[in-house]
Amino acid sequence: MALRGPLSQFLKTQLHACQKSRAHSVAILGAPFSKGQKRRGVEHGPKAIRDAGLVERLSNLDYPVHDFGDLKFQHLEKDEPFMHVPFPRTVGRANKLLAGAVSRAIVAGHTSVMLGGDHSLAIGSVAGHAQHCPDLCLIWVDAHADINTPDTSPSGNLHGQSVAFMLKELQDKMPDIPGFSWMKPFLSSRDLVYIGLRDVDPGEHMILKNLGIQYFSMRDIDRMGIQRVMEVTLDHLLARKQRPIHLSFDIDAFDPSLAPATGTPVNGGLTYREGIYITEEIHNTGLLSAMDLVEVNPVLAASQEAVETTASLAVDVIASSLGQTREGAHGVYQEVPVSKEDTEQLRL
Repeated sequence: MALRGPLSQFLKTQLHACQKSRAHSVAILGAPFSKGQKRRGVEHGPKAIRDAGLVERLSNLDYPVHDFGDLKFQHLEKDEPFMHVPFPRTVGRANKLLAGAVSRAIVAGHTSVMLGGDHSLAIGSVAGHAQHCPDLCLIWVDAHADINTPDTSPSGNLHGQSVAFMLKELQDKMPDIPGFSWMKPFLSSRDLVYIGLRDVDPGEHMILKNLGIQYFSMRDIDRMGIQRVMEVTLDHLLARKQRPIHLSFDIDAFDPSLAPATGTPVNGGLTYREGIYITEEIHNTGLLSAMDLVEVNPVLAASQEAVETTASLAVDVIASSLGQTREGAHGVYQEVPVSKEDTEQLRL
């Protein structure tokens, strides 16, 4: 959808300083981490996405690409569960490290692209972004809401609690989890939109309703169409004022037939066209300043073909978020080139 009218003019004429500094280069940060959940393999996601040609694809776009490699995470030998939350100190320390890396990338003038790893990493990625851009808004594309608290979470896994750490409205519902003393909530519920939900826990559903969070389930997408979903999403987040967008994209938002190599697949997900339309529309705002692509798990794939299919889809998501279009790129030629032969004839 193309923004038109007063909102379009507002976005074009009042570019936020945070966005101005970042439109011309990309920083890739690998986050090979899996302790936000209990299934091994998702730590290999960054390598799988790179092997699928991410850097080469982004290099064909109009700005420099800086791959800063993978962060080195320390896994604590003794990390006792808190309540029924596993590995709290390890997850907290990893996210603090990631927050610093994302913040430095943003300050340096890059669009940050974080490759996960599990979705608990969004805690650090969005928090690091918010350190420099405190007025950001968050689009969370996922089959799951990831807004449980330790008291509502059936599994205790922190990749299902990421958003709860961020929201100011849940501050009194989150206990002091070991490893997260550095983390303070920074996001208001009105600055968050979910797209693609279809597996929401009872406690999460209560939180979504009580806080009035804007969300679109797969039923909503079927009913409204993805174009209308994106119109409402962007109007909800940007009509009051333009500000930087953080996109956190879980590959399991797609239907498992498209993204089989992931840890918590749920049938009835996004089609390829719906997922790419979401990212194209976010790019078209000119306000994307950081994104996450998480939960690619090569170890859980039934075949190498399934790994390559999922990782290639991840590359498509990232590339379209950063300007790749389905009708082809348009940054090379400003006008139709004149052939050398025609030029020589004109000289005669």
